[in-house]
Amino acid sequence: MRNATEEIRIGELAIRFLLEGKDTGGALAMFEFEVPSGGKVPAAHSHDAYEETIYGIQGVMTFTVDGIREEIHPGEVLCVRRGAVHRFDNLHGETARCLAVLTPGILGPDFFREVASVLKASTGGPPNMAAIGDVMRRHGLTPAQ
Repeated sequence: MRNATEEIRIGELAIRFLLEGKDTGGALAMFEFEVPSGGKVPAAHSHDAYEETIYGIQGVMTFTVDGIREEIHPGEVLCVRRGAVHRFDNLHGETARCLAVLTPGILGPDFFREVASVLKASTGGPPNMAAIGDVMRRHGLTPAQ
């Protein structure tokens, strides 16, 4: 049994890994993420090597997948297929919390730690989007144009 004790913060986003690929023989990775009201993840991206299935736990998260906007409420599920360009926002009045399941379990917490490090280095100024793009590509994500 694994306990998700580490919380990785990227701006307003909080991530807690529940399972990593190394825990499942590479079959899947699972993390919980939380976005406060008004929080946005503006870096639209895709990934060609895994699906990302999102399960709503609390609040409402708005995902935009290939230009189509979908709201995920508690108990609802969304599968982001390989290659689909997507992003998400919390456009509602309460914190939203979701569970993400990645199949296979390729992406791990190092991706989020590295992005957090790049953002921390830009304190007081705009983030280095080229450096964030490099981190994304190194971990199998493709930044959208």
